[in-house]
Amino acid sequence: MPGLVGFARALRDAGVGCGPERVQAYLRAVAEFDAAEPSQLYWAGRLTLCAEPDDLPRYDAGFAAWFGLATSRPSPSAPQQRQPPPRIAALTPLESGDGEGAEQPPLRAAASDVEVLRHRDIGELSPAERAHLRELIALLRPDPPRRSALRLRPARRGELDPRRTLRALLAAGGEPARLRRRHKARRPRRVVLLVDVSGSMSPYADALLRFAHVVTRAAPASTETFTLGTRMTRLTRQLRQRDPEHALTAAARAVPDFAGGTRLGEGIKAFLDRWGQRGAARQAVVVVFSDGWERGDPSLLGEQMARLRRLAHAVLWVNPHAGRDGYVPVQSGIRVALPHVDGLLAGHSVQTLQELLSEVRRA
Repeated sequence: MPGLVGFARALRDAGVGCGPERVQAYLRAVAEFDAAEPSQLYWAGRLTLCAEPDDLPRYDAGFAAWFGLATSRPSPSAPQQRQPPPRIAALTPLESGDGEGAEQPPLRAAASDVEVLRHRDIGELSPAERAHLRELIALLRPDPPRRSALRLRPARRGELDPRRTLRALLAAGGEPARLRRRHKARRPRRVVLLVDVSGSMSPYADALLRFAHVVTRAAPASTETFTLGTRMTRLTRQLRQRDPEHALTAAARAVPDFAGGTRLGEGIKAFLDRWGQRGAARQAVVVVFSDGWERGDPSLLGEQMARLRRLAHAVLWVNPHAGRDGYVPVQSGIRVALPHVDGLLAGHSVQTLQELLSEVRRA
């Protein structure tokens, strides 16, 4: 028995996770078998001392070194067919050359296609690429911005909490007690998404609404979504549904002016009069998705953007055309809105939408 305990100690030093319970089980197993038989001694230790697959090679080496017996693992009775590793389907057909080595590995090609798709303009994708785009948007993980709350919470560091400190002194009978401290709690900051669904934004509308669904699902209590076209429509309730397809279907039914005209000034004014002034836009991060084409009075849009900037914590304008080389903001709507926004971003690809999430979090 001392030799078996020493063997278990040597295995433990080699990295095998055999604790006292496993050593006791090993000793009981050896007592039931013939210790003079190498195979029975081998299997008694392997079944009781090894806790995970990584322990098996260490156990084999330790068994051979301690007992001087080279025992190989018995092969299973029925040969098992090795399953090929899973591969991601490529987005585009692979091109093969004349030689045998011209064909690229499917996994590497798929990863390359996905990376290219992340930087592609959403408005220029094929139907197959749009199906993959939905999967990429669903994989986004928003981190909602946070702000300091009015309520104070107990903390190890911070300002002195007189009430809790006094209670501790009373509980200790007047004896000196540890000072209690507190700090301001953190809570999610409200995020408002205003999505232009006019005709000029129709190639991006589906992807932007899916993006709004992802943001809403990450923080349903602090996210509001509205569409802007010829009128303003609230979609917060529809986008709170778990399934993205059901949410987008319900949103399509609720929007009566999809792919219609653009009256940004009137839409933002309706939002501020009914929702924003009452609290939805106060100290919130407001993101406007629009290319800036305005069929109404541009001066009205400028006035409402100035009004929105006074209420909000930050205002970001996302223009899909801003991601193109040589873009100049010449549209009437974007020109009057730029003086009242904190940043002009490009939301034409999955990568730029990910960057937008970072900007919203930092705001």
